[in-house]
Amino acid sequence: MIIDCHTFIWQSPEQLGPNGTSLLQQPVILGDRRVRLLPKADIATHFAASEPVDYCFVLGFTSRQLNADIPNRFLAEYCREHPNQMIGFAGVDPTEPGAARQIKALRSESWVGGITLSPAAQDFHPSDTRAFEVYESACKLKLPVVLTNGPVLTPQTRLEYARPILLDEVARTFPDLRLVIAHCGYPWVDETLTLLAKHQHVYANVAGLLHRPWLGYDAIVRAYQMGVLDKLLFGSDFPFATAAECIEAVYAINQTARGTPLPLVPRSDLRRMVERDALSLLGISSPSSRVIAALPKARRVPKTDGRFS
Repeated sequence: MIIDCHTFIWQSPEQLGPNGTSLLQQPVILGDRRVRLLPKADIATHFAASEPVDYCFVLGFTSRQLNADIPNRFLAEYCREHPNQMIGFAGVDPTEPGAARQIKALRSESWVGGITLSPAAQDFHPSDTRAFEVYESACKLKLPVVLTNGPVLTPQTRLEYARPILLDEVARTFPDLRLVIAHCGYPWVDETLTLLAKHQHVYANVAGLLHRPWLGYDAIVRAYQMGVLDKLLFGSDFPFATAAECIEAVYAINQTARGTPLPLVPRSDLRRMVERDALSLLGISSPSSRVIAALPKARRVPKTDGRFS
């Protein structure tokens, strides 16, 4: 089983904020060329890119600070169209009034597997009282929380709030809350790995690192040496890379160090990372079982022993 734990979709770059298009067209290096690309994040492209994986997390994003919003209803429609594969992580902004109540309403939605927060892009300290209300609701409702800087890094993003070490108080206060630090907390990878070693239910994904060979190698080797590789989750960072590209990149990680004194990671450990059961780790039921649970009892199909499936 392969689960892509980090993807985004949107209908228009403007949903990422007023400067969404220009920010998406930042120059990137492809081979020996420096080019500007506008990633395609529409649902058709996303669905095609998700073909190699069994399940896919589709992250929402909303930020009053950035005037950005990928509507949760857009995620809901897409995830409901593909209920056996897509799992939505609703975007929630703790600085918006009623954010904690919003989570309670989302919990009953069959497409929701968790929530997405962005302290840096939403302009709140991770220990902000408003954020603690959100964590408390998520913890009570058993909803995992993905923490990300958003689809793109903007000049308005508050990087001082992106430090993974600031989540230590959150993890201490809510030890049963499943937290996933996106991008392995880059550029503060060591802080992230320390949290993974310290807290049972803190995880990280490698999205955004795998299509940059040295960054991916460095993070994975450090995790392996610290004994926390089993807490790294696979993620493609779509639309900036595809699952197929990133799966290949994981298995090619050791090429970066071959012929040098640098350490290698056993292929069996790399395979376990790619095939990690993130659903079980994060306490998420499979999409099909969540759809069945959301059906009225009269519509459920009885098993041969008389119980409902």
